[in-house]
Amino acid sequence: MRIVIVGAGMVGFQLAKHLIQEKHDVSIIEANEEVARHASNRIDCMVIHDEGNNIKALEEAGIAKADALVCVTDSDEVNMIICGLVASRYGGADGGGLLKIARVRNDDYLHFSRTAGAPPPAGAPPSNGGRSPQGVSAVLGIDHFIHPNLEASRSIIRAIEHGAIGQVLSFSNTSYEMGSIDVARGSAFDGLALRNYRNLVTAESLVTLVERDGELLIPSGATVLTPDDHVHILANGKDLPGVFTLAGGAEKPLRKIGIVGGGRLGALIAEGLLNKNGEGGGVKPLAKRRTRFPFLKTLIPNSLRRVVIIEQDYRLCKDLAARFPEALILNEDISDESFVNEEQLDDLDLLVTTTANQELNIITAVYLKSRGIERTIAIVTGSGYAAMARQMGVDVVIPMKSVVVDSILSHLMGGRVKEVHRMGDGSVDVIEVEVSKDAPVVNKPIAEFRLSAGGVLMLVNRGGDSFIPRGGYIFSEGDHIALIAKTGSQAEIEKYFGADE
Repeated sequence: MRIVIVGAGMVGFQLAKHLIQEKHDVSIIEANEEVARHASNRIDCMVIHDEGNNIKALEEAGIAKADALVCVTDSDEVNMIICGLVASRYGGADGGGLLKIARVRNDDYLHFSRTAGAPPPAGAPPSNGGRSPQGVSAVLGIDHFIHPNLEASRSIIRAIEHGAIGQVLSFSNTSYEMGSIDVARGSAFDGLALRNYRNLVTAESLVTLVERDGELLIPSGATVLTPDDHVHILANGKDLPGVFTLAGGAEKPLRKIGIVGGGRLGALIAEGLLNKNGEGGGVKPLAKRRTRFPFLKTLIPNSLRRVVIIEQDYRLCKDLAARFPEALILNEDISDESFVNEEQLDDLDLLVTTTANQELNIITAVYLKSRGIERTIAIVTGSGYAAMARQMGVDVVIPMKSVVVDSILSHLMGGRVKEVHRMGDGSVDVIEVEVSKDAPVVNKPIAEFRLSAGGVLMLVNRGGDSFIPRGGYIFSEGDHIALIAKTGSQAEIEKYFGADE
């Protein structure tokens, strides 16, 4: 694919680096000279120092022949305007065959994008010649809005559903999930050779990835787990807590939850915990099928959940109190030790730190965990801080920029690729893909699937029936599969499964 990225900040840089590893043709436009120079010196692609809404710069970047445009500048409005400008100049209102993606943070734009993507009322004639529904995306030609806070809040809510022991990855249309946890010294997993894994764990599950001393290992039967290994385990959602227990994770109901930071992210998390599903806060209620957190299923009922939001800004506290009357809103500075002592925050079951200061998020999570809080979740900017935070004892670390890059990649990959998730330092990917009818693997056994850089076929969804494939598995057209592979394996995956239509 030929892809033009506008904005070379951390998201644009990470995205370009990943796409180049996958052998895509990438061009970057960046208005800040220093940021443009940094990108030009570190990644092998065309970097243009200019404004993204400059037609000459877009043409120099190859927009006329591009397959996709990704706008990730710091301004929502600039991202949307560039997409609209390109759509109007190259292919009319629907933008022709050019895929256009815009990162936005404003909740109002999120609502508009959902409205634009909704089907017309029954009996209503299709607008725009049936090309796209009327609304913001029809006017501006934007195919996908990427909302960082919403993506991060979903990751956090999923982790809370499983006791905040580790980050949890869900898969489309299946009850299987992949959770992560540190192997505790003296646990049943300590010293376990994976060839003996099934003798210990009776539930249908699979160890898919091991993080050890900063390296990512795709395990084999000869792999032996050691204390402090960060392991990723695939299992049915209902079985995952039991597997975590064998690794040394103690399951405990999370009834009293504190959220540090009442901004957009903190409010979205509170919304999910209290099952508000998009109501309040100036955002119009959405239909059930368009709730922000459609995967919610095991949360403790509202009547048993206590949510405490700690926020420094008084005006924001007033808004939060009106939006979440069932929550306790504290207008305080979390770094004030006297406040921590007075409010007895150490009786919380879980603390989630969501401020814009990632160092404060990590320090607060580590400090309050040392005071007795059982579980902590921290938001950080990138994967580098995520590794450090986990080493310091934070149970779940969500790298905001990586979450956004994953969401963009899921839209950029081939038509049959449904989701892409980069693991750890980004050197390993989890990919969900549908097997095409003319794929070389159709009617072939799993033994014929071998990626040169290494990879594991983890999960198959066939006609609504999900299972971990064994030696007798035969690929079939329409199978939805999840696999884990080294970054740079996309071409081979396309060759095997016909991922790029």
